[in-house]
Amino acid sequence: MPLPARAALCLLLCAASAHAGIGQRFPSERQVVTDPVTGTPLTFLTTRAHGDSKIYPTHPQWTADGQWLVFRSQLAGNEALAVNEATGAIVQVTEGGYTGMLNLARKSMKLYFMRQDREPGRLQVIEVDLAAVLADSAAGKPRAADAYQRLCGVTPATLGAGGDMALDADEEWVYFRVGKEEAARHLAPGTKIEPNFGPRKMGAGPNGIARMHVRTGEIRHVVSVPFQVGHIQANLWRPGELVFSWETGGKSPQRTWTVQADGSGLRPLYPEAPYEWVTHEAVITPDEVAFAIMGHRPIPGGATAVGGPATDVGGANPGQDAAWGPAGTREKPSGLGIVNLRTREMTIAGQTPSGSGLWHVHGSADGRWAVGDDFSRSVWLIDRRTREMKLLTTGHKTTAADHPHPTFNADGTKIEIQSAMLAADGRSMNIVVVPVPPDWLARK
Repeated sequence: MPLPARAALCLLLCAASAHAGIGQRFPSERQVVTDPVTGTPLTFLTTRAHGDSKIYPTHPQWTADGQWLVFRSQLAGNEALAVNEATGAIVQVTEGGYTGMLNLARKSMKLYFMRQDREPGRLQVIEVDLAAVLADSAAGKPRAADAYQRLCGVTPATLGAGGDMALDADEEWVYFRVGKEEAARHLAPGTKIEPNFGPRKMGAGPNGIARMHVRTGEIRHVVSVPFQVGHIQANLWRPGELVFSWETGGKSPQRTWTVQADGSGLRPLYPEAPYEWVTHEAVITPDEVAFAIMGHRPIPGGATAVGGPATDVGGANPGQDAAWGPAGTREKPSGLGIVNLRTREMTIAGQTPSGSGLWHVHGSADGRWAVGDDFSRSVWLIDRRTREMKLLTTGHKTTAADHPHPTFNADGTKIEIQSAMLAADGRSMNIVVVPVPPDWLARK
């Protein structure tokens, strides 16, 4: 190769290397696929095997402008990506990695997450200016990561911090789990510490929740509990209100909990009975939380569910171990439950006639719709006013690496899922947007 050409190639490679980070762009993979069973048009925003997965349903999926969906993928290593729903453009929006939950602000084009600090046991809380990243990326002029990423604060190693970080509705505080030693310091003397529960040998306490101010880095303790804390989520409309879970890997003695940011008001959110298998709670409106009361297990010595067997698992789904006890059958009411945080009243919005029942659930912020997936990876839409149910999409493969995890956008017109429908290996997930049917949206 002539020297000038070799020099030009070197400069080109150096420039590409300099821009291989936050703001890096990837080709569109966008493709609309018609569901072969329901006819629903499914917008696959990713279609290749990059190990994609969506943000968990307890947290927002779309950016504040409603144009981009942020997701996890190995396309750029351990970095978060954003995909434009209209164009399919994919942009890397973090640099330096992350751990735990990705938190999209609803009032500003910001992203918050945790990542490992250089000092062992410490975690950084990072803020990303998504508006700047996306604008510079579109202009072909991405800058260094420090131009977009801001260190909010660092958790001391003594906290044992981690878990599902949540961003408060005021976008001033983030909440995260603290470890046993820190939690024990704040428990009342004589508090009974819960042991592990269930065959997965999880659930033992104590654990706690702390919060950090994203402007000052100030850290305050919120609450300690005598059991293992699972998902932590903030009410996206009411500052200072949290919902969290007792995590056992399956049925919990009391799954759902709520507390205020100052530690007051700690109580079970939905007081459950020993025969109820409550799981996958999600705050869906300013005053409501959706959750699943599972009906996935056969009644001992009883008949199968109406229309088919009570289970449709084939080894692909959890909860069949006898060691979980009697919970999770349809001998008692089950389905997609919705509890009011103010009145404490609960209603069941719907339930599948057979199979596992609804599993991961969500709802639209306007209170019109609810949605859930089941063990077959099918996704069901519910009209909360009429209780009518509609199968939106199916065929997402029980061999998939994860479950659909349906989640509404801010205006309740679309649902994001993750799907292995196109996966050659039957496992690899892609990011998909499913519309609420136009005739349903037209209902008064």
